[in-house]
Amino acid sequence: MKVSTNDLLSELERDVVIEMRHAMHREPELSNGEWKTQKRIIEALARFGMTGAKTFHKTGVYIDIVGSAPGPARSVALRGDIDALPIQESRDDLPYKSEVPGVMHACGHDMHGSIALGTALAFHRMRENFSGKVRVFFQPAEEAEPLGGRTVMEENLLDGFDAAVGFHVRTDIPVGCYGARAGAVTNSSDQFSLELTGTMAHGAMPHEGVDTIAIAGAFINEVQKVISREMPVDDRAIVTIGTIHGGEATNILCPSVKMTGTIRTASSARRAYLVRRVREIAEGVATMHRGAAQYSSQFGEPPVDNDQNMVERFRRLVVQSAGEDNYVERAASAGSDDFGFYSSWVPSIYFWFGSKEPGNESGVHTPTFGASDKILIPTTELAIRYCWELLHS
Repeated sequence: MKVSTNDLLSELERDVVIEMRHAMHREPELSNGEWKTQKRIIEALARFGMTGAKTFHKTGVYIDIVGSAPGPARSVALRGDIDALPIQESRDDLPYKSEVPGVMHACGHDMHGSIALGTALAFHRMRENFSGKVRVFFQPAEEAEPLGGRTVMEENLLDGFDAAVGFHVRTDIPVGCYGARAGAVTNSSDQFSLELTGTMAHGAMPHEGVDTIAIAGAFINEVQKVISREMPVDDRAIVTIGTIHGGEATNILCPSVKMTGTIRTASSARRAYLVRRVREIAEGVATMHRGAAQYSSQFGEPPVDNDQNMVERFRRLVVQSAGEDNYVERAASAGSDDFGFYSSWVPSIYFWFGSKEPGNESGVHTPTFGASDKILIPTTELAIRYCWELLHS
């Protein structure tokens, strides 16, 4: 069966998508605390007769829409993340500006969650016209541990699915344009903590102690050589020292320094190697300087890996529906997204939709980030059309 553009969203559904975006933006909630957002989504679904929503990861929601038409009975998952960031919004021009001090939707998750809602509403209305199942995730905690995407994997919520669809606003793509590329489009992101210990001594007699600040400096320098000399350039490997704490006085050798950081790479094959090498550098540098190192790491999200066939199908759809000039291919990101857990489980696509226009040019994770409502409905309809194709391929 063919589906026309006019069938995708009703006028009421379009209004609800916009309303959800505004409500989420006014009342943003941080990762793992999305209780009001969860309630709002469940109520919006129930308003349209969708009462079978289930919760996961405490503050998450997912809904299954099962088609009753004959056909191949494929299963497709679509994710919209819903958490906000600890940033004070400075966009006074928005009538739906955040009302929560120090918290805002600075990464577009208010749009992502609203697009997911529109997708669920449309497929519920069209359930007699398709076969198979669409599972829509309103996923919490993309921005911070414990990650909602990991729970999707650990609770086997993608078992039996044929494909997964994710998306993200992108501020270097113009409004009305869309993009995707095959392969790893984000990096993994693993966290580490390191405590270096030495021996306190008077600053005038450093030979009587072991200076952990000197050890920390050596570690910071040496660990970057792993990136420049051991990792291929196309792995996009990065080691970032995010915090460092140590010392109490200007004339005392510091006996303890604590650091935390992140380790990123686009290579699933070399991910564990890089984490191990950071540990080896820390322990080796500490030993060389007569100190000790206590190192721990936590695996975060894997790279998001786009399926080549799904990307090509998406490209054809964009060209067909929006025109060839509206499909763009941008560089992969060194950032991370826990949609990587989805793409490591089933064939997936993580496509970009553009928000760049005069007045909306700031990057994500900034207090001036913003995106127009006018991109919501076209992106929602594109997601619906794409999932429809996946169900009927």
